[in-house]
Amino acid sequence: MSRKERGNVWLGVAGIVVNSRGEWLVVQKRYGGLNGKWSLPAGFVEGNETVDRAVLREIKEETGIDARVIQLVGFRSGVIREKISDNMAIFFLKPKDDHQLPDPQLEELYEARWMSPAQLLEDERTTSMIKLFLKVNQDAGFETREGLDPGPIFGYSSYKLFTASDHHE
Repeated sequence: MSRKERGNVWLGVAGIVVNSRGEWLVVQKRYGGLNGKWSLPAGFVEGNETVDRAVLREIKEETGIDARVIQLVGFRSGVIREKISDNMAIFFLKPKDDHQLPDPQLEELYEARWMSPAQLLEDERTTSMIKLFLKVNQDAGFETREGLDPGPIFGYSSYKLFTASDHHE
């Protein structure tokens, strides 16, 4: 999706994919401000998808990994040069196949790999967002609620609500 197609309000997604060994799926981008840094698989939401579908697509496109969404764990919002509202929904996910190795999309990435939290914290190329999320409790996110219908007048073809969990430990 081009900058022109995104307009002045951007909506992106990023995925924190953690396997059963506690390793995080990270990528090294070939472009932009994240060039050469370890970052989360991420990209922009297309007009025909919800944010949770977009994050699954982006992870698959960038790394070849099939994942399942556990919950929304963060939302980043900023304004670029007083002109562009840049927003990102950040999800916690698990890989469908715990032993699948990343197959990076080399047009956009130098590399994709599983890394331990210790490796990520030690590496100066790790983004500040990853370092922050390494310290956050991933269980404290928002669950995906489906099956709600605000009514036919709105014309939704897909409708989801992300809320705090309703079960108490």
